[in-house]
Amino acid sequence: MASSSSFMLMATLLALASWQGMASDPSPLQDFCVADMHSPVRVNGFPCLNPMDVNADHFFKAAMLDTPRKTNKVGSNVTLISAVQLPGLNTLGISIARIDYAPLGQNPPHTHPRATEILTVLEGTLYVGFVTSNRDNKLFSKVLNKGDVFVFPVGLIHFQFNPNPYKPAVAIAALSSQNPGAITIANAVFGSKPPISDDVLAKAFQVEKGTIDWLQAQFWENNHN
Repeated sequence: MASSSSFMLMATLLALASWQGMASDPSPLQDFCVADMHSPVRVNGFPCLNPMDVNADHFFKAAMLDTPRKTNKVGSNVTLISAVQLPGLNTLGISIARIDYAPLGQNPPHTHPRATEILTVLEGTLYVGFVTSNRDNKLFSKVLNKGDVFVFPVGLIHFQFNPNPYKPAVAIAALSSQNPGAITIANAVFGSKPPISDDVLAKAFQVEKGTIDWLQAQFWENNHN
């Protein structure tokens, strides 16, 4: 009987741990936890300001997300509003971004390690897609027009490309984390500091080391503001 009770307890604990593991960000235990950016305390997120010191401006930002942004050499610009820019988002498990695409511009293949993303096209046309994990590595892709919506599951490599050579495109993305993070694949692999050994990358990509050396010598520009 004791053995049976121990098994049930263990099963319950594992179920609770699995449920918690599926959550994007910890659930809040109070109405809000406005980020205290000046606190010396380091936690998973940001410490809370005293609620008595909080006002409406902590939940507001004149982000001008209706204003076009200048794109970089890959033809995109991501303007993210996370808890870093808007302290009132702390612990709420959500953020938002405006993405500008130049004609033939792209938001290169990347992942968000802590968030699912839902993208809405505001202007123009986008070719978008994501790739499933090993071993299938299946590509799910779609051409989106103004008003269309597409979801990128958490952690999977995904991209957006503006196929129009004459007109820019704009999208708004909502993400299920106050700090979703972004890992641009090419930047991380070829622009790491210090560089990954060219022996490792040459074997991984099955190319000559000279090709890897050339790629590592490029300037891998960040398109995230």
